Amino acid sequence: GRSPVEELEASLAAIERSELNAFTSLDPEPAIEAARTADVSLPFGGVPLGVKALTPVKGWPHDRCSAALQGAVAGFTALHVERLVDGGMIPFGQCNASEFGGLNVSVNKLYGVTHNPWRIGRTAGGSSGGSAAAVAGGLVTIATGGDGGGSIRIPGGFNGLVGMKGTAGRIPRGPRTEIHPLTVVTGPMARSVRDVCRWYDVAA
Repeated sequence: GRSPVEELEASLAAIERSELNAFTSLDPEPAIEAARTADVSLPFGGVPLGVKALTPVKGWPHDRCSAALQGAVAGFTALHVERLVDGGMIPFGQCNASEFGGLNVSVNKLYGVTHNPWRIGRTAGGSSGGSAAAVAGGLVTIATGGDGGGSIRIPGGFNGLVGMKGTAGRIPRGPRTEIHPLTVVTGPMARSVRDVCRWYDVAA
């Protein structure tokens, strides 16, 4: 098996070679530092995590894939990401999505189009298409997604992944909870039911 540092470096190298356009930004330095001291006894000890670009992570861009919000920076981290970090995951980059999650394809004027790993030039679905392409394309083992009207399930189906929309409220949407729309839930993009189950154990 690879060490957490080796796993993260493999992800970064794969992203650099990739033509999928699955990631919008990377923050490798603190991630490598976290990987060096990762506790591999935790449920996701040392596993690199791709974060959907619509999800706030403190200090990271939070433009919601919209040119109208270009330059915005998140002032807090979503609760489910904090829980995943507590479970050993290492967030290191943001995955492309549609503007405000409003389309079921991952395309926006700020970052462009995410391609499907199974065939370049075909859609990865959306709005969690960057997360799905990153996982299906072998860039990262697991990534966050969100689903209000198919935004996990559609890219899951298009990329051959497990994409589950769980019960609303099962994973809290804090710390600044947006009540509307009530259909939106958070979940993972993953290759296996095992990984989805472990994700829910940690995030919920």
